[in-house]
Amino acid sequence: MPKQLSSVTFHNGRKMPVVGLGTWQSPPEEVTAAIDVALEVGYRHIDTAFMYQNEAAIGKTLKKWFDSGKLKREDVFIVTKLPPIGNRAESVEKFLTKSLEALQLDYVDLYLIHLPVGFQYKGDDNLWPRGEAGEFLIDTSTDLISLWKAMEAQVDAGRTRSVGLSNFNSRQIARIVKSARIRPANLQVELNVYFQQRELVAFCRALDITVCAYAPIGSPGLANVIKARGAEVPESAKFDPLTDPVVLKIAEHHKKTPAQVLLRHCMQRDIVVIPKSTNAGRIKENFQVFDFELSKAEVDELDSLDKRAAGRRFRMDQYKGLREHPEHPYDEPY
Repeated sequence: MPKQLSSVTFHNGRKMPVVGLGTWQSPPEEVTAAIDVALEVGYRHIDTAFMYQNEAAIGKTLKKWFDSGKLKREDVFIVTKLPPIGNRAESVEKFLTKSLEALQLDYVDLYLIHLPVGFQYKGDDNLWPRGEAGEFLIDTSTDLISLWKAMEAQVDAGRTRSVGLSNFNSRQIARIVKSARIRPANLQVELNVYFQQRELVAFCRALDITVCAYAPIGSPGLANVIKARGAEVPESAKFDPLTDPVVLKIAEHHKKTPAQVLLRHCMQRDIVVIPKSTNAGRIKENFQVFDFELSKAEVDELDSLDKRAAGRRFRMDQYKGLREHPEHPYDEPY
């Protein structure tokens, strides 16, 4: 029988379902149907963010399910994130409140700081503020410690059950933990078979911080997003783990899709996965990962595909001005 991998447990005892539905780049008109399919299939973990601009559509669908009596609020684990334009202590409550209103919820299960890099505030709708030369308008005064204290206050107020980080490096995490009254429960980072983040995962484990992988199948559409933002596509964004011969061979052996193999590889490391899709068939397939198990030999083969730093696809280098921020996270080894 495959090992049971239903959830990971936070240091505060709360449980996070190990498979969730990612909603980045899911427009409101598509995410509604995606949430319906996911909840019908059995997903009980939805990941979104203020930056995704789809929280209202997600909230409308969740309310429909709760009102119908099919699900209770406590049955579903909801994650959202503080946008970089809100990376100031005085803005945390405002943006979480806006997310709760859009989601039609009294609380979220996990609230994350989306990026350690702060942007200048030029209005709620200006999520990627730019100057005349096209550079991103960064806020170099970002103070992660005061920001974290404001995150802790949201737990005290009952607006979120747990708090965590996203896209932070080990140095930044250590600073937060050292000053924290409420420690981070989860770190969400890019992680997949080509970028396995082994040092960072081990670092988090030592601090009892769980890890959630975004882009666990490699984010096949990333190159198009980067082009649309007028940036140069990095070499790493041209890699496709879904077509890797090792992945294809293992998938054929188990009569599974390459995506299912990639998800299972993360899960067997006790890492939460949030594959994004608005395709009903793929949403269903991405949840059919509990009925098989990768052997040690297969895990070893997949482990050997790690490209380490060269495998990072979500970089900030191509976005003009972001590297100048003092909290740019990718200059550390991990």
